[in-house]
Amino acid sequence: MASYLIRRFLALIPTWIAIGIIAFALIRLAPGDPAAAMLSPDTLEGIDKVRERLGLDQPWWVQLYKFILNASQGYLGESFFLGRSVTDAIIERLPTTGSLAGVAIVISVLIGVPAGIAAALRPNSLSDTAIMAFAMLGLSLPSFFAGLILIFFFAVGLGWMPAGGFVGFTEDPWEWFRHIIMPAFSLGFVQCALIARMTRSSMLEVMSSDYIRTAYAKGLPSRSVVWLHAFKNAMIPVVTVVGVIFALLLSGAFITEVLFRLPGVGSLIISAVKRRDYPIVQGGLLVFSSSVLLINVIVDVAYAWLDPRIKYS
Repeated sequence: MASYLIRRFLALIPTWIAIGIIAFALIRLAPGDPAAAMLSPDTLEGIDKVRERLGLDQPWWVQLYKFILNASQGYLGESFFLGRSVTDAIIERLPTTGSLAGVAIVISVLIGVPAGIAAALRPNSLSDTAIMAFAMLGLSLPSFFAGLILIFFFAVGLGWMPAGGFVGFTEDPWEWFRHIIMPAFSLGFVQCALIARMTRSSMLEVMSSDYIRTAYAKGLPSRSVVWLHAFKNAMIPVVTVVGVIFALLLSGAFITEVLFRLPGVGSLIISAVKRRDYPIVQGGLLVFSSSVLLINVIVDVAYAWLDPRIKYS
């Protein structure tokens, strides 16, 4: 396993460099100049000095080389507008984005997996049809629209939850929960539908296997067959989907953070795009992409835990 992990992480280096190049190029292809954004229309004559101070007067390949070299050493540069390092700005907002994505994936799994199992145990029944209809509703409902509905009913109508803002878990756990549950549910509800459909499909395939029929023939209780024999094997493709969904939740949190006024990394990057704050955009995209790559490695390792027949050598 150790040698496999070393090879996987070494193989990630070219991908990581390619992501860095893409992140560097994307923001620069957008119209606008950060130096001009920092100056008022009456003082644009000093734009060359500002560009020199920011290092934007250098050729693009020199800027790219410095960015990749510094990022490989853990230094993502200094924000043009915040007056602080990109790493500190991202770390400061990571708890918000992490809370949002973490609670959302928990909601997705807690709803999606039991719903998929319940549908698979009674295929083509009324409950199966109702669960799959619920899943289709979730797949067709945009997360921002679900968020608007939650705000309208629970914040504006009933006044049970705050419409926006964020309180850290260490400051007040109850207030943290009240601020994070609506945005997390708006993200998790959409994704739990995909988990439910994948769980149902995987469970149906496993339940038709010979060893499941043998277990029933031996007289084992249905609960034991489902949870001790079928469930673990059926979870292998579901784990893949959960890993992909968690990566999507990290990136999909951008709109939700803006909608609920959460001070997360997504809202930081969106404001940076508006102001052409190159280091923040580059560093944020690199951090998100690196998280996705790491999640893929974790999912591969989870395969071996779920199925001992899978060996990495």
